[in-house]
Amino acid sequence: MINGTTLLNRGWPAGPLIGDALRLVKTLKRDGWNEPDLLALLDAAWSAPDALTADSPAFALAEVIRDVQRPAPPVPVLRDTPLDAPVWGREIIDEGALDQLNRAMRLPVTAGGALMPDAHIGYGIPIGGVVAMEGAVAPYMVGVDIACRMMLSVFPAPASDVFGHVSRTDSLARVLKDETRFGIGAKFGLYERRTHDVLDDPDWDATKQLRGLKDKAHAQLGTSGTGNHFVDAGPLSVGDAGAAALGIEPGTYLAVLTHSGSRGVGATIANTFSRLAREVTPLPRGYEALAWLPLDHPAGAEYWTSMNLAGRYASACHHVIHRHIAKRLGERPIAQVENHHNFAWLETWQERDVVVHRKGATPAHAGVLGIVPGSQGHPSYVVRGLGSERSIHSASHGAGRQMSRKRAIHTIPKAERDAWLRERGVTLLAGGLDEAPQAYKDINEVLALQTDLIEPIAQFTPKLVLMAGDGKSEG
Repeated sequence: MINGTTLLNRGWPAGPLIGDALRLVKTLKRDGWNEPDLLALLDAAWSAPDALTADSPAFALAEVIRDVQRPAPPVPVLRDTPLDAPVWGREIIDEGALDQLNRAMRLPVTAGGALMPDAHIGYGIPIGGVVAMEGAVAPYMVGVDIACRMMLSVFPAPASDVFGHVSRTDSLARVLKDETRFGIGAKFGLYERRTHDVLDDPDWDATKQLRGLKDKAHAQLGTSGTGNHFVDAGPLSVGDAGAAALGIEPGTYLAVLTHSGSRGVGATIANTFSRLAREVTPLPRGYEALAWLPLDHPAGAEYWTSMNLAGRYASACHHVIHRHIAKRLGERPIAQVENHHNFAWLETWQERDVVVHRKGATPAHAGVLGIVPGSQGHPSYVVRGLGSERSIHSASHGAGRQMSRKRAIHTIPKAERDAWLRERGVTLLAGGLDEAPQAYKDINEVLALQTDLIEPIAQFTPKLVLMAGDGKSEG
């Protein structure tokens, strides 16, 4: 009788493979195969899986055997000492974030790195971390929320026309609530789904996974996530420099600012390829989250296609939100700015072609416009990049946390947060204590630490703030 012991004695490894083989034996016995022929078939599959053709009853089993017999990839050799990486605002960055960056600087494929002043501990590399690699992309360095981004729409209406009148402010608040959805799994109903050309992108057919994600993408199009994602409205103050860059007149305008990413699409892609990266480049304990995929590896190519599609999808989500808000307001934006983080770009740096990972850091090439947000109650800024080579053309993506979510929830009294916001004229439509302004670094201090990276050209002041609530500490 053929059983697990039979196969173990013939050199098969213990594990799921034996179960696969015994299920095949059971099936073929029902078809009339005798045990000598079955053993001969199994021996052939184990000894020469590549020799079996598609018409062999053990062809599928042979494919599994090939994976089992494939030699384990070599463990990459880490650098003895990390590459030097400049740090902006070291005095306000915790040691854990510095340690995370140094680990990334020991990888053999790393070409350089930098750390922004909004940095704090993340997963893999710190939030605010920049890592340039040669010929490789690390999915977990990009992050779970692929292409999380900011978008600002400037409307022709003077801010005083809205925020100087309670009824108009209340009306705008209703629009923000009606035209957005927040939370894990948030989506629109079947008959209220949004539309955008991104759903016609041919890359949805590039892989089996992307084909399976397209319906989720449609349902979540125009929604936002949890955590620090938001939809805010407030005045945008624009001086001469900002007006010239934005193509508008100086003044104070009504503006809408949003922050969110690629939703369930990005999270699914990130989890799948982070796991694959650990298989392709197994790293020593403590470094596993830094695993990468060579760009010329099939999995690396699939990830690159998937990541870029997630980036276009994240942008589409913002454009859909802004389009629907604008329609309800009966206004057309006179200027828009958007930029993203949690992404990897192919760039030339120090005369080398590199893959630049910006995890909670934003591109700041010379002349490029971006947005650096504050918090629920701090201002946000439209900025212009100065193209610093030292920072790998990067800047902070926000103010950065100065306390963890857990600590914020347990140490910041709701009354204190609400009073802080009320003093500044901010109406919190929804949002948890984990996102209280006191949990964040001061955005003006963070900007002052990177004057060689970016220059502020316009200031957005939040007046209406809508976020995912935690059900306990919402405003």
